[in-house]
Amino acid sequence: MFVLLMVQQILRKILSQLTRISIVVVIETNQPVPLEGKNMKQRILIIGSGFAGMWAAVGAARLAHLQGSNELEITVLSPQPELRVRPRFYEANVASLTADLRPLFEALDIRFIAGSADRVEPQENQVWYRNAQAKMISIAYDRLVLAGGSQLHSFGVKGIAEYGFDIDQLETAQRLETHLNALPTQPDSPARNTVVVCGGGFTGIELATELPSRLKAMLGANTNAKIVVVERGSVVGGQYSEALREVIRTACDELGVEWRLNTGVEVVDATGVTLQDGSRIDAATVIWTAGVKACALGESIVAERDAQGRFIVTPELQIPGHPNIYATGDMAHAKTDDLGNTALMTCQHAIQLGKFAGHNVAASLLGDTPLPYRQVNYVTCLDLGAWGAVYTEGWDQQVKLVREEAKKLKIAITNELIYPPKPNRDEAFAAADPLAKFV
Repeated sequence: MFVLLMVQQILRKILSQLTRISIVVVIETNQPVPLEGKNMKQRILIIGSGFAGMWAAVGAARLAHLQGSNELEITVLSPQPELRVRPRFYEANVASLTADLRPLFEALDIRFIAGSADRVEPQENQVWYRNAQAKMISIAYDRLVLAGGSQLHSFGVKGIAEYGFDIDQLETAQRLETHLNALPTQPDSPARNTVVVCGGGFTGIELATELPSRLKAMLGANTNAKIVVVERGSVVGGQYSEALREVIRTACDELGVEWRLNTGVEVVDATGVTLQDGSRIDAATVIWTAGVKACALGESIVAERDAQGRFIVTPELQIPGHPNIYATGDMAHAKTDDLGNTALMTCQHAIQLGKFAGHNVAASLLGDTPLPYRQVNYVTCLDLGAWGAVYTEGWDQQVKLVREEAKKLKIAITNELIYPPKPNRDEAFAAADPLAKFV
């Protein structure tokens, strides 16, 4: 009897310990192992934490909150839990131009996974990504939002990768800043004091007009700094209205920014550039701003794309033929209105595209009504360095503000309006309403 009692006590002790033990099975294999299966909730997976990705997550959380639903898991997959304020990368101190998204995501119960998406498998409803340890992992989804943004397109120009600079990503903008800060250590020469900006679009103009004051601050006020914009078009600011072009020309003339029109860059080397018209510019700094293309993620998805690689989406931002997948931001070719205007690859459109995508992807799971993406209002606020700025309204770009007044508005937009909302549910959800006035 004593032995039997001892055995019972031992069994009871073992059983009590088992209730507190989790059994983990580790499988070693040379093949990637799916570790992120489906749980009881329906998962919305958002790839990217840029303007479109962040607002898609907040927008989806908003609709779930309004519905009183606890059925959704909203997950953001991105290398870092931060918003990189890309429209400001032409400025100095670029390392400071980020916003931590962790407080916002925690306040809204948005899950974050650190990793880089590698490929989408639409038939299996899963995405493969590399985690911080470079291991391949798969994650299943019920709905997928592609918000991977865009990247620089150099069109295969010889030497640009080896000798050129850009401000497309935070790391490359930091590399340019490090290079510029080191210029004073080089011997004074025309080449050291010359910067060539390849491309006269929005980014090229903002960078070119910002550089005179930056170079003079680094090299000395009496230094003959030279900024040259190389542009294939025949006029300054050719894609803009005549009124806006006139302001750009005036600002460039006063700042001493030169334009080389009707030609492109043929070759970039260690000491400058050779242009397609055969001329040569000696320069220690050559910066490429001439084009972007949509993120290549989703190449396995059979769907129509535009010339920039963007998915041509439905008004609800779904990819035709793939009802579980949405594209937004720079990955979406979407009509902004009934006049045929198309969203541009800009922060202004990415923010609203993200809000609509978040609402619609959550609505598709919660049985709510989707909202066709519309963004009728269009404005332009172009920074022009020490000269000031210019603000226009409408697709015909009617100039409304210039110089100091426009500069104040530009600073308000880029330093406040486009930043993430505070980690407060009411404020964040109010800002994420796709039908609320934005601009």
